[in-house]
Amino acid sequence: MALTEIELPHQATTVRRLDIADDGMIWYVNSGRGRLGRYDPRSGEVQEWPSPSGEKSHPYAIAVLDGVVWYNESGMRPDALVRFDPATETFQSWAIPSGGIYAGIVRHMRPTRNGELLIHQSATNRIIRVEINR
Repeated sequence: MALTEIELPHQATTVRRLDIADDGMIWYVNSGRGRLGRYDPRSGEVQEWPSPSGEKSHPYAIAVLDGVVWYNESGMRPDALVRFDPATETFQSWAIPSGGIYAGIVRHMRPTRNGELLIHQSATNRIIRVEINR
């Protein structure tokens, strides 16, 4: 077994979660800098984009579904669900309902077999199903 450390370009980087897309790209959330990042294991290139809510957005959970990157901004109240389309490099975001509780805090998200997204909101102890319009 061999381990290889991937050095990310900025010292203040804090990677909370990552996911691997079908094309082999490794997507990560850089909570420390409020950014979304991509590592290309073939070329070694690292690229990052600022999250829509900025430096204090604290991206946390992440999932790649059909080539689109989904993550949450845990520094926002309520949390924001963010969609990033790598083909156009555009973002969309929505407030995640937190049932009247100010802090939702999404810890994990996973794609389902039928192309939806499940998110786990730890402060409300709920699982939320996101129906994605295609």
